[in-house]
Amino acid sequence: MKLNLKRPIIFFDLETTGIDTARDRIVEISMIKIMPDGEEITRTRRLNPCMPIPPEATAVHGITDDDVKDCPTFAQVAKSLEQFIRGCDFGGFNSNRFDLPVLVEEFLRAGVDVDLKKRKFIDVQNIFHKKEQRTLVAAYKFYCDKDLDDAHSAEADTRATYEVLKAQLDRYPDLKNDVDALAEYSRRAEAADYAGRILYNEKGEEVFGFGKYKGRSVAEVFRTEPSYYAWMMNGDFPLYTKKVITEIRMRDKLKQG
Repeated sequence: MKLNLKRPIIFFDLETTGIDTARDRIVEISMIKIMPDGEEITRTRRLNPCMPIPPEATAVHGITDDDVKDCPTFAQVAKSLEQFIRGCDFGGFNSNRFDLPVLVEEFLRAGVDVDLKKRKFIDVQNIFHKKEQRTLVAAYKFYCDKDLDDAHSAEADTRATYEVLKAQLDRYPDLKNDVDALAEYSRRAEAADYAGRILYNEKGEEVFGFGKYKGRSVAEVFRTEPSYYAWMMNGDFPLYTKKVITEIRMRDKLKQG
Protein backbone atom coordinates (compact mmCIF):
# COMPACT_ATOMS: atom_id res chain seq x y z
CA MET A 1 0.00 0.00 0.00
CA LYS A 2 1.33 3.42 -0.95
CA LEU A 3 1.71 5.82 1.96
CA ASN A 4 -0.78 8.67 2.05
CA LEU A 5 1.47 11.68 2.62
CA LYS A 6 0.76 15.36 3.12
CA ARG A 7 4.49 16.15 3.26
CA PRO A 8 7.71 14.17 2.74
CA ILE A 9 8.63 11.48 5.26
CA ILE A 10 12.16 10.23 5.92
CA PHE A 11 12.81 6.64 6.93
CA PHE A 12 16.21 6.41 8.54
CA ASP A 13 18.58 4.11 10.38
CA LEU A 14 21.86 4.71 12.19
CA GLU A 15 24.87 2.53 12.87
CA THR A 16 26.74 3.84 15.90
CA THR A 17 29.67 3.33 18.25
CA GLY A 18 27.30 2.00 20.93
CA ILE A 19 23.88 2.30 22.53
CA ASP A 20 24.34 5.29 24.83
CA THR A 21 22.22 8.05 23.27
CA ALA A 22 24.11 10.75 25.17
CA ARG A 23 27.68 9.70 24.40
CA ASP A 24 27.88 7.43 21.37
CA ARG A 25 28.35 8.66 17.82
CA ILE A 26 27.05 7.86 14.35
CA VAL A 27 29.30 5.87 12.01
CA GLU A 28 26.74 5.36 9.22
CA ILE A 29 23.46 7.03 8.41
CA SER A 30 20.96 6.08 5.76
CA MET A 31 17.83 8.02 4.85
CA ILE A 32 15.13 7.38 2.30
CA LYS A 33 13.01 10.47 1.69
CA ILE A 34 9.57 9.56 0.36
CA MET A 35 7.85 12.41 -1.43
CA PRO A 36 4.04 12.76 -1.48
CA ASP A 37 4.04 11.68 -5.15
CA GLY A 38 5.94 8.48 -4.25
CA GLU A 39 9.39 9.59 -5.46
CA GLU A 40 12.21 8.12 -3.34
CA ILE A 41 15.49 9.91 -2.63
CA THR A 42 18.14 7.81 -0.88
CA ARG A 43 21.14 9.19 1.01
CA THR A 44 23.64 6.86 2.72
CA ARG A 45 27.05 7.80 4.03
CA ARG A 46 29.60 6.76 6.58
CA LEU A 47 30.93 9.22 9.13
CA ASN A 48 34.07 9.53 11.21
CA PRO A 49 32.79 9.46 14.81
CA CYS A 50 36.01 11.05 16.16
CA MET A 51 36.26 8.23 18.66
CA PRO A 52 37.29 4.54 18.48
CA ILE A 53 34.60 2.11 17.36
CA PRO A 54 34.44 -0.60 20.04
CA PRO A 55 34.86 -4.20 18.84
CA GLU A 56 31.40 -5.08 20.13
CA ALA A 57 29.89 -2.39 17.90
CA THR A 58 31.90 -3.55 14.88
CA ALA A 59 30.65 -7.09 15.56
CA VAL A 60 27.09 -5.79 15.00
CA HIS A 61 27.46 -3.55 11.94
CA GLY A 62 30.86 -4.58 10.54
CA ILE A 63 32.26 -1.03 10.38
CA THR A 64 35.82 -0.52 11.64
CA ASP A 65 37.97 2.50 12.46
CA ASP A 66 39.82 2.05 9.14
CA ASP A 67 36.53 2.11 7.24
CA VAL A 68 35.69 5.61 8.47
CA LYS A 69 39.09 7.24 9.05
CA ASP A 70 38.83 9.29 5.83
CA CYS A 71 35.10 9.96 6.07
CA PRO A 72 33.63 13.34 7.00
CA THR A 73 32.53 14.05 10.56
CA PHE A 74 28.89 14.67 11.42
CA ALA A 75 29.68 18.34 12.00
CA GLN A 76 30.95 18.62 8.42
CA VAL A 77 27.68 17.34 6.94
CA ALA A 78 25.24 18.66 9.57
CA LYS A 79 24.04 21.73 7.65
CA SER A 80 23.39 19.87 4.40
CA LEU A 81 21.71 17.08 6.34
CA GLU A 82 19.45 19.57 8.11
CA GLN A 83 18.40 20.95 4.73
CA PHE A 84 17.62 17.43 3.50
CA ILE A 85 15.32 16.64 6.46
CA ARG A 86 13.75 20.10 6.82
CA GLY A 87 9.95 19.98 6.82
CA CYS A 88 9.83 16.17 6.84
CA ASP A 89 8.17 13.64 9.12
CA PHE A 90 10.20 10.60 10.23
CA GLY A 91 9.89 6.84 10.30
CA GLY A 92 12.19 4.18 11.71
CA PHE A 93 12.50 0.94 13.65
CA ASN A 94 13.02 1.64 17.36
CA SER A 95 13.76 5.17 16.16
CA ASN A 96 11.79 7.01 18.85
CA ARG A 97 13.89 5.48 21.62
CA PHE A 98 17.30 5.33 19.92
CA ASP A 99 17.93 6.71 16.43
CA LEU A 100 16.07 9.99 16.89
CA PRO A 101 17.71 10.89 20.24
CA VAL A 102 21.16 10.05 18.83
CA LEU A 103 20.54 12.13 15.69
CA VAL A 104 19.37 15.15 17.69
CA GLU A 105 22.41 14.89 19.97
CA GLU A 106 24.73 14.94 16.97
CA PHE A 107 23.01 18.04 15.58
CA LEU A 108 23.33 19.82 18.92
CA ARG A 109 27.03 18.95 19.19
CA ALA A 110 27.50 20.38 15.70
CA GLY A 111 25.74 23.60 16.72
CA VAL A 112 22.77 22.95 14.42
CA ASP A 113 19.57 23.21 16.43
CA VAL A 114 16.98 21.33 14.37
CA ASP A 115 13.35 22.12 15.20
CA LEU A 116 11.40 18.85 15.15
CA LYS A 117 8.56 19.83 17.47
CA LYS A 118 6.00 19.97 14.67
CA ARG A 119 7.18 16.81 12.97
CA LYS A 120 5.52 13.39 13.30
CA PHE A 121 7.48 10.24 14.17
CA ILE A 122 6.35 6.77 13.13
CA ASP A 123 8.11 3.98 15.00
CA VAL A 124 7.47 0.84 12.97
CA GLN A 125 8.81 -1.32 15.80
CA ASN A 126 6.10 -0.08 18.15
CA ILE A 127 3.41 -0.93 15.59
CA PHE A 128 5.00 -4.35 15.10
CA HIS A 129 5.26 -5.05 18.84
CA LYS A 130 1.67 -4.02 19.41
CA LYS A 131 0.56 -6.34 16.62
CA GLU A 132 3.01 -9.26 16.53
CA GLN A 133 5.82 -8.96 19.15
CA ARG A 134 8.88 -9.60 16.93
CA THR A 135 12.22 -8.12 15.69
CA LEU A 136 13.02 -6.34 12.40
CA VAL A 137 14.39 -9.49 10.74
CA ALA A 138 11.28 -11.42 11.81
CA ALA A 139 9.05 -8.50 10.87
CA TYR A 140 10.52 -8.40 7.37
CA LYS A 141 9.98 -12.14 6.96
CA PHE A 142 6.50 -12.02 8.52
CA TYR A 143 5.12 -9.05 6.58
CA CYS A 144 7.11 -9.13 3.34
CA ASP A 145 8.00 -12.85 3.17
CA LYS A 146 11.62 -11.93 2.49
CA ASP A 147 14.90 -12.68 4.24
CA LEU A 148 16.73 -9.55 5.37
CA ASP A 149 20.18 -9.80 3.81
CA ASP A 150 22.79 -7.39 5.20
CA ALA A 151 20.91 -6.93 8.47
CA HIS A 152 22.53 -4.08 10.44
CA SER A 153 23.57 -2.39 7.23
CA ALA A 154 21.95 1.03 7.63
CA GLU A 155 20.51 1.14 4.11
CA ALA A 156 19.20 -2.44 4.19
CA ASP A 157 17.52 -1.84 7.57
CA THR A 158 16.10 1.49 6.39
CA ARG A 159 14.54 0.04 3.24
CA ALA A 160 13.21 -2.98 5.15
CA THR A 161 11.55 -0.66 7.67
CA TYR A 162 9.83 1.29 4.88
CA GLU A 163 8.63 -1.92 3.22
CA VAL A 164 7.38 -3.33 6.54
CA LEU A 165 5.28 -0.24 7.21
CA LYS A 166 3.63 -0.48 3.78
CA ALA A 167 2.95 -4.19 4.40
CA GLN A 168 1.51 -3.37 7.84
CA LEU A 169 -0.94 -0.97 6.19
CA ASP A 170 -1.97 -3.76 3.80
CA ARG A 171 -2.38 -6.29 6.60
CA TYR A 172 -4.22 -4.26 9.25
CA PRO A 173 -7.40 -2.50 8.08
CA ASP A 174 -7.60 -0.62 11.40
CA LEU A 175 -4.26 1.12 10.72
CA LYS A 176 -5.14 4.43 9.10
CA ASN A 177 -2.96 5.40 6.14
CA ASP A 178 -2.20 8.80 7.60
CA VAL A 179 1.10 10.00 9.07
CA ASP A 180 -0.52 11.75 12.05
CA ALA A 181 -2.52 8.64 12.95
CA LEU A 182 0.46 6.29 12.48
CA ALA A 183 2.68 8.53 14.60
CA GLU A 184 0.06 8.57 17.35
CA TYR A 185 -0.38 4.78 17.20
CA SER A 186 3.35 4.05 17.24
CA ARG A 187 4.42 6.42 19.99
CA ARG A 188 4.92 5.34 23.57
CA ALA A 189 4.40 7.53 26.65
CA GLU A 190 4.41 11.22 25.71
CA ALA A 191 7.82 12.70 26.44
CA ALA A 192 9.09 16.27 26.43
CA ASP A 193 12.59 15.09 25.49
CA TYR A 194 13.61 12.34 23.10
CA ALA A 195 15.32 10.24 25.77
CA GLY A 196 12.16 9.93 27.87
CA ARG A 197 13.67 11.51 30.98
CA ILE A 198 11.02 14.24 31.04
CA LEU A 199 7.40 13.19 30.50
CA TYR A 200 4.02 14.92 30.39
CA ASN A 201 1.36 14.14 32.98
CA GLU A 202 -2.39 14.11 32.33
CA LYS A 203 -2.47 17.90 32.80
CA GLY A 204 0.20 18.44 30.16
CA GLU A 205 2.82 19.42 32.76
CA GLU A 206 6.43 18.27 32.47
CA VAL A 207 7.29 15.69 35.13
CA PHE A 208 10.34 13.57 35.82
CA GLY A 209 10.28 10.12 34.26
CA PHE A 210 13.08 8.74 36.42
CA GLY A 211 14.78 8.91 39.80
CA LYS A 212 13.65 10.02 43.23
CA TYR A 213 11.35 12.70 41.83
CA LYS A 214 9.65 10.45 39.28
CA GLY A 215 6.18 11.82 38.55
CA ARG A 216 6.92 15.17 40.23
CA SER A 217 6.68 18.49 38.40
CA VAL A 218 10.06 19.48 36.95
CA ALA A 219 9.44 23.19 37.51
CA GLU A 220 8.37 22.60 41.11
CA VAL A 221 11.43 20.46 41.93
CA PHE A 222 13.82 22.99 40.40
CA ARG A 223 12.08 25.77 42.35
CA THR A 224 12.48 24.02 45.70
CA GLU A 225 15.77 22.26 44.99
CA PRO A 226 17.88 24.27 42.48
CA SER A 227 20.80 21.91 43.07
CA TYR A 228 18.89 19.16 41.24
CA TYR A 229 18.95 21.28 38.09
CA ALA A 230 22.70 21.81 38.53
CA TRP A 231 23.18 18.07 39.08
CA MET A 232 21.39 17.26 35.82
CA MET A 233 23.25 19.91 33.84
CA ASN A 234 26.58 18.56 35.09
CA GLY A 235 25.53 14.94 34.72
CA ASP A 236 25.65 12.47 31.88
CA PHE A 237 22.30 13.41 30.35
CA PRO A 238 21.64 14.00 26.64
CA LEU A 239 22.19 17.56 25.41
CA TYR A 240 18.58 17.77 24.29
CA THR A 241 17.34 16.78 27.76
CA LYS A 242 19.48 19.56 29.21
CA LYS A 243 18.02 21.98 26.66
CA VAL A 244 14.49 20.98 27.66
CA ILE A 245 15.03 21.34 31.41
CA THR A 246 16.69 24.71 30.89
CA GLU A 247 13.66 25.91 28.93
CA ILE A 248 11.37 24.67 31.72
CA ARG A 249 13.46 26.41 34.38
CA MET A 250 13.63 29.73 32.51
CA ARG A 251 9.90 29.64 31.74
CA ASP A 252 9.09 29.02 35.39
CA LYS A 253 11.37 31.87 36.52
CA LEU A 254 9.60 34.26 34.15
CA LYS A 255 6.24 33.07 35.45
CA GLN A 256 7.33 33.62 39.05
CA GLY A 257 8.51 37.13 38.18
